[in-house]
Amino acid sequence: MLNVHVIAGISIFLVTLVVIMVRPSGVSEAAAAAGGAVLMLMGGYVRPAEAASLLLNNWNVYGFFLGMMAISALADQAGIFDMLAYRAGKWARGSGLRLFLALFAVGMTITAFLSNDATALILTPVVYALVTRLRLPVMPFVFACTFIADTASFFLPVSNPINILVLDAFGGGLATFLRYLLLPSLFCIGLNMAVFVWLFRRDIWACYSLSDLPEVELPNRQFFNFSSATLVLIAIAYLTAAATQFPISFVALGGSGLLFLGAAWYRCLDTTRLYREISWSLFLFITGLFIVVRAVENLGLTAAFGRELLQLAGYSPLKAILVTAGGTALGANLINNVPMALVMISVLGTIHASSSNRVLIYAAIIGADLGPNLTTVGSLATMLWLLILRRRGLEVSTREYFKLGVTVVPAMIVIGSLLIWLKL
Repeated sequence: MLNVHVIAGISIFLVTLVVIMVRPSGVSEAAAAAGGAVLMLMGGYVRPAEAASLLLNNWNVYGFFLGMMAISALADQAGIFDMLAYRAGKWARGSGLRLFLALFAVGMTITAFLSNDATALILTPVVYALVTRLRLPVMPFVFACTFIADTASFFLPVSNPINILVLDAFGGGLATFLRYLLLPSLFCIGLNMAVFVWLFRRDIWACYSLSDLPEVELPNRQFFNFSSATLVLIAIAYLTAAATQFPISFVALGGSGLLFLGAAWYRCLDTTRLYREISWSLFLFITGLFIVVRAVENLGLTAAFGRELLQLAGYSPLKAILVTAGGTALGANLINNVPMALVMISVLGTIHASSSNRVLIYAAIIGADLGPNLTTVGSLATMLWLLILRRRGLEVSTREYFKLGVTVVPAMIVIGSLLIWLKL
């Protein structure tokens, strides 16, 4: 029998999640998470000293978020994303199909090394401006931006902040990550691309004139070249850090610092724009969720969830992987993928770390990264993608998004899980 204290804690958790998703009266996700954290602290579910220790132990996550957002914003100031879109348009030579494939490849590359948020939030307006200038149907291309952002987000550890959250909790180097997730990632990217080419075949078969391609006006050619070289160095440093389990935040902050100094040296630094493009509320959001999920963990709920997960899977590793990936994906669409990832970190932390159970960590990554492609509320990046489109007069309903997502997400999760199982 649950006592009043436990019921109240569960209620705070559920209300917090509902407010995050619904955002009544304009309440932001960050404010909802912070409010839930305050209530958990006031209710004694988490001690202040425990909360402080929890946040300090996650310094690597905070540093990565800050560095990653700064790198993306400074690269945008250098004209990197505009130039990539322009080059894709030139390469396609007037073919809408080739342009679609090229932008998929650009999105995959940006996601792999700068995270899915950079692809969804920075590439989307660039692609929108490009295809409207070329008088091509807009929706297939902007859908490609948000879907490839999540589909390619487990290509490398740095491809999605959620990967950093999970790996920071459980460890695991680049070799192990690639062993379990490289093949599933490549398969999912290929499947996503093939299905979209088929679904949008009538729209993307159109042609355009190369003379309509907008010329890219770089703020400073030297700064552009410097930024391009720096991004290559950052990519190499990311891979090296992941392989050696060196704190990834040092690379992100160091890379952003180098780009900042370059922008200042070439007199291209726009501090107001940089400050605006960094989502400071994300830190409040993550902080609140860390505390709220720790409170649920202290109530013993995540441990109970872990026991149920193992019982449901029985003695079948494949079933356990499918249940973990599918359950995480479903939860990501119900409560958003960030809180669901934190819940799964706590759940998996209660499970004995045998070799067969350790792969559940990578199954959870697949579920949390791919799951948001089912609905418009699965991730903050998708929600912000929607906001970008609404500002340009485009509306995408939850039903329309789901109809598209359901054509690829279930198959990707099932086959991705099978590929993980084959590595056991």
